[in-house]
Amino acid sequence: MAEKLRIVYIGTPDFAVEPLRSLRNLEKSDKDCGYTIVGVVTMPDRIITRRGSNQVLMSPVKEYALSENLPLLQPESLKDETFIEELASWKADLQIVVAFRMLPEKVWNMPRLGTFNLHASLLPQYRGAAPINWAIINGDKESGVTTFFLKHEIDTGDVIMQRKVEITETDDAGTLHDKLMFIGSETVVDTVLNIVRGEAVARTQASIFDGELRPAPKIFRDTCRIDWNKGCEELYNFVRGLSPYPAAWTDLTDGEGNITTIKVYETKKEICKVNESIGTILSDGKSYIKVAIADGYLHLTSLQIPGKKRMPVADLLRGFSIEGKKIAL
Repeated sequence: MAEKLRIVYIGTPDFAVEPLRSLRNLEKSDKDCGYTIVGVVTMPDRIITRRGSNQVLMSPVKEYALSENLPLLQPESLKDETFIEELASWKADLQIVVAFRMLPEKVWNMPRLGTFNLHASLLPQYRGAAPINWAIINGDKESGVTTFFLKHEIDTGDVIMQRKVEITETDDAGTLHDKLMFIGSETVVDTVLNIVRGEAVARTQASIFDGELRPAPKIFRDTCRIDWNKGCEELYNFVRGLSPYPAAWTDLTDGEGNITTIKVYETKKEICKVNESIGTILSDGKSYIKVAIADGYLHLTSLQIPGKKRMPVADLLRGFSIEGKKIAL
């Protein structure tokens, strides 16, 4: 029997757990799968202080790796020589990266078969840190996942496999994240099996797409501020593309210089003719808040104010007065 492919898995958040779990489950259930996971690399633990005591927060990937008794490395620096030596000692034939920081060439070029990454878009579209958010913000009807071999330029390597998913009118970044996580785990497993069998065919990104490319840059707080000069459709997509995290936001003023920042998680479109000026707030004080925009009203249906949890608008209005408040444009 041929020697099994030795795999090192590299990842950190929940999105990276599902592919690792799928690979591990197949390895345990099928002795002829042709591979074995020899180690896992994840981010160092975070220490946070709560109520005067320190609490250690492990990454989701670490929690799963420990539950499976998988060897684990948590380097502070990916260029640290001790880490490089320990990683090399695992003698990986292949490395898999899912939702991790950028790797130095010394790491991704170490295995004889290279390193492949799972990216949450149909590359070359949405290269960058936030492909899930930007696909929805831009109003796309379709997304997907891509496995591709790493090379110097970020997210530009040759594509091994792609799978598509529909983006529905009611999807937000959270629901699309979950769709892509599960289809991504299937795609990672299939990619590995194709490599094991010698059937993987990698294609350049230029050979599969030659249209206009949209980037997916990292999202910062200022990125999330609502621009009320935009139309209903664009604002509806903007809010759901940032929900539940990091969340769109806007400032309210009360005429006396006080500002309240509210996060907006869900909205409803009302496209119609309006008589009010852009940014005007309309509310009955009990069940709805809507904001006048150029081509209608945007109903704010799920909100959060400082010091409170996210809640439906009717619940918010029971303890928060919108009277006299204005949108800070």
